Amino acid sequence: MDLLASLIEAAFQHDPACCTLMLPGLAGKSAIASLSPRHDMVDGIPAAIIRRSDFYQLPLLWRSAQAHATLPLIRSDLGPQDRLPPLRAPKPRGVMYQRWLPHLGMTLSLRPIDRRRDLELFHGWMNQPRVAFFWELAQSRADLDRYLAAQEADPHIFGVIGSFDDEPVGYFEFYWAKEDRLGPFYDAEDYDRGWHGLIGNARHLGRVKTLAWFRSLTHYLFLDDPRTQRIVGEPRASHHKMLSYCADVAYEKVKEFDFPHKRAALVCCERERFFRQVIL
Repeated sequence: MDLLASLIEAAFQHDPACCTLMLPGLAGKSAIASLSPRHDMVDGIPAAIIRRSDFYQLPLLWRSAQAHATLPLIRSDLGPQDRLPPLRAPKPRGVMYQRWLPHLGMTLSLRPIDRRRDLELFHGWMNQPRVAFFWELAQSRADLDRYLAAQEADPHIFGVIGSFDDEPVGYFEFYWAKEDRLGPFYDAEDYDRGWHGLIGNARHLGRVKTLAWFRSLTHYLFLDDPRTQRIVGEPRASHHKMLSYCADVAYEKVKEFDFPHKRAALVCCERERFFRQVIL
């Protein structure tokens, strides 16, 4: 199935305008074809119909099943008492997501941050002035070690290192929105996700690469749990560059609101719109 999935992805990558593939002779005869809900006839031969918007929702090539566990909807008391979440799965281990980006000629990957292995890198990135302006974490190694230790103990959030060809590029935090500080500011659902991010490796700044991260991070979060129907965020309302990135990756600005530390914009990316509009 991996070989067939790789060939299908290659076809979609070769022609970004292609929305549908018809695979004669595969209807009901391969695992990936059986995942297609649509079939047709081509010259009298049953054909599986593979839609781009369906294919990229299947965790076939990019999300590592070994790194994840999915739990049923069991209500937990580990969270804010006014918005108790479902029980959250253990945080992933190892490489969580990996995808070849033909327009960059590089492989993008995500792995959980290791505060023992990555503390020096994390400290250096957080103390860059352009990062510190937004993250406000220009702190000592000891303080940042405590920050990451607190995150390890919190089931609603975890940090990851993103790389291009195994070269660390950025740090990202994935969170379950219902339990997050954002939760009280909108009608949060149990499986809404959100993320924060920074590009610490200045060699990989620029709009093209940043948009690759936006697309891939959003893709990963939708793959991680099929019950997640929307990805949310809360960038500064005055951060127009960030909001323009959001608009290019199917995030809609819903409203502005006030955190204690900033005026924020609530942005939201719906699953159906993302897979329909965004070319991966």
